[in-house]
Amino acid sequence: MKPARLIIRAGLLIAILVVLSLTCVSFEKNLGSAAGADTSRWPGLVSDARAQGPTVELTVYNQNIALVRDTRSFELKRGVNQVQFSDVAAQIDPTSVLFRSLSDPEGTTVLEQNYEYDIVGSQKLMQKYVDQEIELITQDGSSYQGILLSGSDDIILQGKDGGVTVIRLDQVRQFNFPELPEGLITRPTLVWLIDAQRSETQEVAVTYMTNGVNWHADYVVQLNKDDTALDLNGWITLDNRSGATYTDAKLKLIAGDIHVVLPEMVYAREMVEEDMMAMPTAAPGVEERELFEYHLYDVQRPVTVRDNQTKQIEFISAAEVPTQKFFVYDGASGLGFYGWFNDDPGYGSYSDPDVNIYLEIQNEETAGLGIPLPAGRVRVYKADVDDSLQSIGEDQIDHTPKNETVRLYLGNAFDIVGERRQTNFQRIGEDVIEESYEITVRNHKDQAAEVRVVEHLFRWSEWEIMEECGEHTKVDQGTVEWRLQVPANGESTCAYTVRYEF
Repeated sequence: MKPARLIIRAGLLIAILVVLSLTCVSFEKNLGSAAGADTSRWPGLVSDARAQGPTVELTVYNQNIALVRDTRSFELKRGVNQVQFSDVAAQIDPTSVLFRSLSDPEGTTVLEQNYEYDIVGSQKLMQKYVDQEIELITQDGSSYQGILLSGSDDIILQGKDGGVTVIRLDQVRQFNFPELPEGLITRPTLVWLIDAQRSETQEVAVTYMTNGVNWHADYVVQLNKDDTALDLNGWITLDNRSGATYTDAKLKLIAGDIHVVLPEMVYAREMVEEDMMAMPTAAPGVEERELFEYHLYDVQRPVTVRDNQTKQIEFISAAEVPTQKFFVYDGASGLGFYGWFNDDPGYGSYSDPDVNIYLEIQNEETAGLGIPLPAGRVRVYKADVDDSLQSIGEDQIDHTPKNETVRLYLGNAFDIVGERRQTNFQRIGEDVIEESYEITVRNHKDQAAEVRVVEHLFRWSEWEIMEECGEHTKVDQGTVEWRLQVPANGESTCAYTVRYEF
């Protein structure tokens, strides 16, 4: 009989436990069904959801800012959830964060958003543990325990007997703290309070702006033997110092000067996010297209952009691009008309001997280019007689649309020099001045050269060329140019007279 009674009692106990378990589950389910539940009353409803398998889209602007769109999966309960989103950029702008549920946008509401950036560190720990007990070990192995009174400079501890010990910070080998203080985290984290209408795993997209990511173009040019054509390779140079690594990111780059409001950094997030959602099929290379009034370069493969890394991606390659080399003598390049009548006879009579070297390229399809060229540095090389490449100059270009001219200043000619001198200055009337200059260019090369002589008519806006060495070209309101043919091992002179009427 006793074994039978034990079996019956055991059965009753099991039944009771099952009923209680079902009751608890039912109670929890009913409790969680209340939309907008008060988490202070029901703290057990807050779930610490963690991200799993992030998908990252990264759009970088050449103004040291980037837009990050990070898609992750979260296990949400029905009711109120606490969602922690770590691995965000350390230079994030928390005011730009946009949380969006892709699985249930209508049934998911953001109640609260926080950016936690109180990162753990030795100084932070010391601050948090002031007036609390800690233990430390010095370099000689001695152990000290007591209430931390100060840790900003030397360590000051108060023992149980009330005695105070001062220990130099550089003598401390090890600190021992009981636990990590509340509020300190190991990495920057976004935290949301989310109200979900149903329990499920949701795909969530988080979009934010961050500083510390920049890009520019770098161009490498090899000039041919007779300076008539060149090979060009363009590289996207990406610099990431944002404090985050973007693994297998869908990378896009915006070329153009977008308006940025500082320090709040307000952006048209919806426009950029909508474009980022329509990713083309991955393919090798970089695809260029227009976006609003800018140009977008879409890298057609996943790219890992590590923190504190400079990465280069080739986006253009063109061979045998026609080019023109020419010389410019601008002997008084700093002169110009600044809005008042200048009648100082000696002003502007100085002379700079340097003759500048330029290369000019037409950004056209017929020349092998014809695509928008983002701003960047152009380095130009040329092969020596032994085919080794030598640098012959570099320049910076601005954003250049297709069918526009690219002009590169490479340096100053060694064997061509210029000289300008004032030959006459006279006041014809009260408000009329005539001035004459003579420009001489000497060519010490074994071949003839054409030099573009540039002069700035700086005394007044109303002027007229009275005499000149040949027909001039009016470059702008105050600048004229002559094309001067200079023979090999010879010189040529251009003289002109200009009249100003005030």
